[in-house]
Amino acid sequence: MDSLVSTEWLSRNIDEPDLVVLDCRVHMEPNVSGGFSYQSGRADYEKGHIPSAGFADLLGDLSDSRHPGGFMLPPAEQFCAAMGALGVGDQTRVVLYDSFMSIWAARVWWKLKWVGFDRAAILDGGFNHWVAQERPLSTGPVDRPAQKLTLGLRPDLVADEDEVKSATADGKACLIDTLPENHFSGEESLFDRPGHIPGAINLFAGALLDETGRYRSDEALSELVTGDRQERQITYCAAGVMASSNAFVMSRLGFKDVAVYMGSLREWTEDPDNPMETGTP
Repeated sequence: MDSLVSTEWLSRNIDEPDLVVLDCRVHMEPNVSGGFSYQSGRADYEKGHIPSAGFADLLGDLSDSRHPGGFMLPPAEQFCAAMGALGVGDQTRVVLYDSFMSIWAARVWWKLKWVGFDRAAILDGGFNHWVAQERPLSTGPVDRPAQKLTLGLRPDLVADEDEVKSATADGKACLIDTLPENHFSGEESLFDRPGHIPGAINLFAGALLDETGRYRSDEALSELVTGDRQERQITYCAAGVMASSNAFVMSRLGFKDVAVYMGSLREWTEDPDNPMETGTP
């Protein structure tokens, strides 16, 4: 199974016994500060989901609930146990989808890769494309037998604050800001300190998609995503979600050493000693 599958492929294979489909939607609402508030997408899931799909709650066991910012990595053992409870085991295949630029599905895809699981794919175009094609939906719950997901941790797939500090100082890694350009430049900001991490380049995660919400062709993406495919690459955004989509694409294009700064600007801007830059280079 490829790491990116079409709605046609999923429709043909949805009843395969080893295939686990997971709805990764998170409900987003604009708030008065210009950012977003986030709620579990379970209510959206219960209104209608792709048949056979379970619900992967990114605001529940798949993240560290002890962190006030949300979306931070949980202990790897906790994540494996939560995925196992959803029916994901060593021999299963997984298809992930959401309804917003595939960024939430990419977040779960990268976490699965982080714990050593490589049999996952993102549904190209996600829930919206499935609905646009008038494919069937279900409202019933899905209860799969629990499985054992063996941990094979790959710590290099995650960058922490200290590594990013080193990258800004010595330039030994390429930093990629995946927020929109007006956030990168500092014209708008989700945080009190606008701009981007010094030395970063900008490639908005939304630019990876076409007008239908599907990923652009590999040829088109290769023209957008440039750089040394052997060099260390660190993607970041506000909370490591959009950054996961860029990391997913880079992995597909053959970049060998990609990491997501999971704390991203939410963590970085909390420390006033961490520098920020504004403007577009």
